[in-house]
Amino acid sequence: MYLLLSIILSIILGYALLMMGPLVGGLLAFGIVAGILFRGLYFLNEIHKRITKDEPKPDTVKETYETYIRERENKSQA
Repeated sequence: MYLLLSIILSIILGYALLMMGPLVGGLLAFGIVAGILFRGLYFLNEIHKRITKDEPKPDTVKETYETYIRERENKSQA
């Protein structure tokens, strides 16, 4: 139902832009498209911030300790 409403509203908007003439209609159409693109970039940036915030930071001390333990076990087994 939402898709059908969007299609009908887009048809009405397109008809209105055609009736305004090429200069005014073109400027409005460009503004609408540019606004949608910038809004999409804003949302992508927000999603990226939320995803990377939840990502745990690597603990170098713990990694070094685990590497040391693995090397020590390998030396003792050999």
